[in-house]
Amino acid sequence: MAIPRQLPNAITVARIPLAVVFFVLLLVGGTYGLADLTVRWIAAVLFIVAISTDWVDGYLARRYDIVSDFGKLWDPIADKLLTGAGFVGLAILGEVSWWIVVIILVREWGITIHRLVVASEHVVAAAWMGKIKTAFQGVALGWALLPLHVFIGLSPWTVVTTVLMVIVLVLTVVSGIDYIVAQVRGARQSR
Repeated sequence: MAIPRQLPNAITVARIPLAVVFFVLLLVGGTYGLADLTVRWIAAVLFIVAISTDWVDGYLARRYDIVSDFGKLWDPIADKLLTGAGFVGLAILGEVSWWIVVIILVREWGITIHRLVVASEHVVAAAWMGKIKTAFQGVALGWALLPLHVFIGLSPWTVVTTVLMVIVLVLTVVSGIDYIVAQVRGARQSR
């Protein structure tokens, strides 16, 4: 079966407006205490569907051998926009601490800006540790966004959310260090 060569890139680009719609719905839905649960469920499901497309576009690109420099560059950017919207939205709603969100965003956008700066020389694809970090961010954000406290109680939901966010923070920092070390080694080897 042949698929259009630009389908993986189109899926990647679609995550960008989905991130905006998700962010607006999340804020309209509100926090777990005062939430419009229907809107909160819609925002959470939209996030889960959108973050799942990261796997789909990568699979299609590899499976049909249509990996592109555009996809290598824009796929992580689309991911950062979507997960960043989730982290910032949860912080605005008071459900995740701002200090955690700030550290995560500094790492995410610092590396993204570096990728954009060096893009004219070469495209830096996501490393395996960065992919694990992104997958775990998706799982943790999916959990935090779903209003599951209605079923399991606010206290257990808050504990699990806090533990997941600390794990995400550690993975984000460690994968950032891994990226920097890899870039320094690469720069030394190219001399």
